[in-house]
Amino acid sequence: MRTRVFSVVAVLLSIAVLLFSCEFGAAESNNALEEFQNNFDIMWAEDNFKTSEDGKTWFLSLDKETGCGFLTKQRYRFGWFSMKLKLVGGDSAGVVTAYYMCSDKDAAPERDELDFEFLGNRTGEPYVIQTNVYKTGVGNREMRHSLWFDPTEDFHTYSILWNSHQIVFFVDRVPMRVYKNNDKPNDFFPNEKPMYLFSSIWNADDWATRGGLEKTDWKKAPFVSTYKDFKSDGCEWKDPYPECVSTTTEKWWDQYDSWHLTDSQKEDFAWVERNLVVYDYCKDTKRFPELPEECSLSPWD
Repeated sequence: MRTRVFSVVAVLLSIAVLLFSCEFGAAESNNALEEFQNNFDIMWAEDNFKTSEDGKTWFLSLDKETGCGFLTKQRYRFGWFSMKLKLVGGDSAGVVTAYYMCSDKDAAPERDELDFEFLGNRTGEPYVIQTNVYKTGVGNREMRHSLWFDPTEDFHTYSILWNSHQIVFFVDRVPMRVYKNNDKPNDFFPNEKPMYLFSSIWNADDWATRGGLEKTDWKKAPFVSTYKDFKSDGCEWKDPYPECVSTTTEKWWDQYDSWHLTDSQKEDFAWVERNLVVYDYCKDTKRFPELPEECSLSPWD
């Protein structure tokens, strides 16, 4: 009799634990989805946006009809911003996955912008990362890098450090590109307009892969890029002017140590410069017989 009672109690306890786990899991999933909805808006093609069961991982898909994208509700001026991405696997020629900051919700002619663009390729060929910087609508400041890993196999962290002295593009905390300011009024360093953060996927087979020679193979669609763990530590913009902009030296991302690369970051950056640079507009004298002003600024200072 005692054994039978213990068995019934054990079953009831198991059911209670299972119910609690289901309720806890559902609550956690709802909280994660609510967190996304509190921080982001879907820009277009909501049907091409999906989440994992726990709501913590987000999937953007591209088909022949449309891509998809989302952006933060909040604008920022200066800070540290990061996202984990896993890129489209297999044959992704013509497909661009993007993670970027922009002062406008559309491609306004006077926009400021900081770009991470991941340019797809044929199966077996490596991805190329393109970064770009826009000031008042003028870009043409492209750099391209290869990577030391396959970005389709697992998540990696892509980050932007932005203060009034420099902009640094990081991959897994390795500085890939350093874009300096000369601390004078100029036409090349975006430091006045607050920016949203965006993530998107779209078809760009007119230019993305081998200059547009490789077209998107729609038989492989849908193409899916995956995002999670967005983190922001920045000055949230509040009209007409947030207090944190005038007191940014209180934040780690705008203290002296963040105005320059650290010694260990310089070692990593030197390795990137030796091994991973595919294209640098500052060395393209055919395209720019007179190099842009910012090209004279040393990333090492």
